[in-house]
Parts: sequence; C-alpha cells; structure tokens
Amino acid sequence: MDLTEHFISSEMIAQGNLLTVKRDCVRLPNGNISHREYVVHPGAVVVIPLLSNGSVVLERQFRYPLQQVFIELPAGKIDPDEDVLVTGQRELLEETGYAAQEWIKLGIQHPCIGYSNEVIHVFLAKNLTAGSHQRDEDELLEVFDLKMEDCLSMIRRGEITDSKTIAALFMAEQFLQQHDR
Repeated sequence: MDLTEHFISSEMIAQGNLLTVKRDCVRLPNGNISHREYVVHPGAVVVIPLLSNGSVVLERQFRYPLQQVFIELPAGKIDPDEDVLVTGQRELLEETGYAAQEWIKLGIQHPCIGYSNEVIHVFLAKNLTAGSHQRDEDELLEVFDLKMEDCLSMIRRGEITDSKTIAALFMAEQFLQQHDR
C-alpha cells in the first residue's frame, strides 16, 4: 500500500533564528487534498560521554518552553554544512570541557515525527580527556556524572524525561552490553 503524501505547494508561517514553521498543501494517497504544518529543524547531535569508570557525563539545564530544569546528555544543533561528528565533538567540548578519542555512531532518532523534520544523530564518546568548557554567555548549565545504572533507574523513576537523552542512553546500554565496556 502506498501511503506517500505528495507535495503540491508550501508557505512559510514563521521564520526564526533556529526554526522555520511551514504549511504545505499535499495530495493524499486517496486523492484528497490536505495541509501539513511542521517545523523545519537543522538537525542535532546527542553525545553519551562515557568516563573510564563507566559513568556518564550529564548536564542539568533550564529549558524555557517548559519552565523546568532537565537532566540531559550534551547535545546541540548541526551548523550549516557541518559534519555530524564535528558537531558532536564541538558540542561535547563547548558544553562539558571534555574531548574524546573514540567516537562510535549508534544511530539516529526522529524525536517529533508528527510536527518536525528534526533528525538527531547519536554518538557514544569514549576515552575522555577533561578540559575547560567553551559555553556561550547565554548557555548556563551544571555538568555532573552518574553511573549508567543510575541513569537508567532515573529514567524508570521519571527523573530523566528528555526523550533524546532517554533514547540515547538505552542505545548506549544496548551497545555496551554487546561490546566490551
């Protein structure tokens, strides 16, 4: 069964520094016409920084849309024409001060398929070296580390609720179970 919706036309609803909101007119597989509103996102990378003792480097950060502090993995948007590995390396250093010698791509995730085209690339970073963070002036966060088992327990208790962090930690857990830690 062909479920593809075919593009007819598009209009921009809003344009910001990071996001664009569009409304497209589409032809449905049954021939009817409909509209799809969605957010255009440049894409992002999330990093699971794994210390030699098995702990994961995490961040506490206030997220304005939900008016709440969240526990997250280091992550950030892909700059235009930037390789996703370079994005991961840049974001890890900027946010935490860590650099990694080993990078393993675990996959991708699509966090908001109903209203955004965002793709998040997931990397496990190992053999870390501590340094100084290089955060922007408006980037305020607390860096800390926890054992992987504690991270997974916090997910189960609802203390870690950020979807990219949850998915990435489960991907890392699966990878580490199949390979040497």
